[in-house]
Amino acid sequence: MAAAVRKIGGHVPPARGTRPRNRRALILAAAADLFYRRGYADVGMSDIADAVGMGPSALYRHFRSKQHLLMQVVLDGVAPVRDALARSAVEDPDTVLRAVVAATLDHREVGVLWQREGRLLPAAERAEVRREIRAVTAVVAELIQDARPELSPGQAELLAWCGLGVLLSPSFHRIELPRPEYVRLLVELGRAAVTARPAELVPIARSPARPTGIVLRSRREALLGAAVRMFAEQGYAGVAIEDIGAAAGIAGPSVYNHFESKADLLSAAVTRGVEWLSMDMTRALAGAEDDEGALRVLLWSYIRFAAEYSDLVTLLLAEVSHLPTQARHRARQAQVDHLMEWAHLLCAVRPEYGAAQARIRVHAALTAINDVARTRHLRDTAGVAPTLAAVAGAVLGLDPVG
Repeated sequence: MAAAVRKIGGHVPPARGTRPRNRRALILAAAADLFYRRGYADVGMSDIADAVGMGPSALYRHFRSKQHLLMQVVLDGVAPVRDALARSAVEDPDTVLRAVVAATLDHREVGVLWQREGRLLPAAERAEVRREIRAVTAVVAELIQDARPELSPGQAELLAWCGLGVLLSPSFHRIELPRPEYVRLLVELGRAAVTARPAELVPIARSPARPTGIVLRSRREALLGAAVRMFAEQGYAGVAIEDIGAAAGIAGPSVYNHFESKADLLSAAVTRGVEWLSMDMTRALAGAEDDEGALRVLLWSYIRFAAEYSDLVTLLLAEVSHLPTQARHRARQAQVDHLMEWAHLLCAVRPEYGAAQARIRVHAALTAINDVARTRHLRDTAGVAPTLAAVAGAVLGLDPVG
């Protein structure tokens, strides 16, 4: 029996040696699939060439480098959302929303590619991707403000980020529903996010002379703190252990007195993130009197956690795949357990949802929170936390609290 052929972006890859007319599109689709499943750092140009049945040298005739290819993949991933939003000039908002939902479900890798892999681009390419993403966000914000003229531009922008986070949340899980049901649910959740009532927003002044508190003298903590920050900003593959030592003020060989390798550093950082998240949940739920109260307390607790430890959140979202096998399985199981606690509480409060819908709603709410927490100019604004609570509460289906 012939082996099954893995499709690339809905296309069957061509036989090696052929020259299909859509070769560039096939390359982009193969790269998007591989970057999404394995991560940019673990994919070589030869892997992409093999996926489309061509030699690596021919690949470079289309894309000058792997970084250039990543930039095009991210921009290509944003394009369906941008094109769907372009209909806003001639179609009603609900039709546009359904078109955006269809685009995100058809291209489920989009959220991961622009949030996880896009940060690995060089500065110039990263700036181009950011301009494109901000242009998409600006269109959504304009649509929100047209429908809700009482909102300030800042409030409309914040709701736009939340709404896009909700619509892109399927990129971060593989929970499935029948397509019509999935479209209806995401339209409902997207609408709930952008119609939530935002708080007044005031930028927080950040003084360079602001006290930073007492810093621990432990060299291990200094290394771990530098590793968390640098892995979050540059990606695990883009940071050398010597760079981490230099950032922590520790000479090269001395680093190995505290951590055996860079992988050991990442494992310690991820373990810390998972354990702190678990402790934060345990503490939040300890005083709850009922399921809905527990869910509300947990929501506020997570918003504070994500804002305060945004680098740890980034590691848990983007770098777990680089862990050794056993550590990776443990970290992912801990993340699943955390999400299932949320879903269990939501099912207790809204049993009509069922398990799959509850998990999709939890992913949507947490993705919106994570996106805002990892976006500095949004995070550093008073009023963001209560707005996120309102958005996430609406997505979860909780009754609003005055």
